[in-house]
Amino acid sequence: MGPNEFDSSDEEPAEGEPTEFAVSWLSLEPVHYAAVIGISPLPGCKFKSIRRNLLQNIEEIRVMGIQDVFVFCTLAELRKYRVPTLLQEYSKRDFVVHHYPFLDGDVPQYDECHKILDDLQVCMDNNRKALIHCYGGLGRSGLIAACLLMHMSDSITPQEAIGLVQAVRGPGAIQTIKQYNFVNEFRANLSNVLTSDENNRALSR
Repeated sequence: MGPNEFDSSDEEPAEGEPTEFAVSWLSLEPVHYAAVIGISPLPGCKFKSIRRNLLQNIEEIRVMGIQDVFVFCTLAELRKYRVPTLLQEYSKRDFVVHHYPFLDGDVPQYDECHKILDDLQVCMDNNRKALIHCYGGLGRSGLIAACLLMHMSDSITPQEAIGLVQAVRGPGAIQTIKQYNFVNEFRANLSNVLTSDENNRALSR
């Protein structure tokens, strides 16, 4: 089983040299936006053969000039991967933390996805450097990154968005059929959510 495949084992991580922590940078120039967004695996993760140093990884993130961090792992995952205090450590170092958890291999609700994209757009509009991550920085993070590209430009297709994400994160980005379908159906379903919200607001007046 590869490091990016699903495994619920709770084995203690092996001792040894710290596992490399690397941030990939997705350029938003293809959607005519002079900004980049960082995508990474889980800082400080200790699981199976992965052994990262949380405080060292957070310092690396700080040195990169990142100001906002978007975390898609659940609290249960943070405990499982031995970083139960991750959100607090971010806050202690003055990062703005956006915690939008959804399950590994799964997809967010469309209204929650819209909130994530709006928050990311605010970061981009205010020249704030943002990092998004889940466990591996592939499935959930890849999905959000692809949706962000489509959110920022009506001209980019789902296939183009997925291709741009995979160009920086590798072919494993966006991992499950459910995630691929979410990206491909993103515009139609989000439009339905926004229309429903507008109708609800009109009825409540």
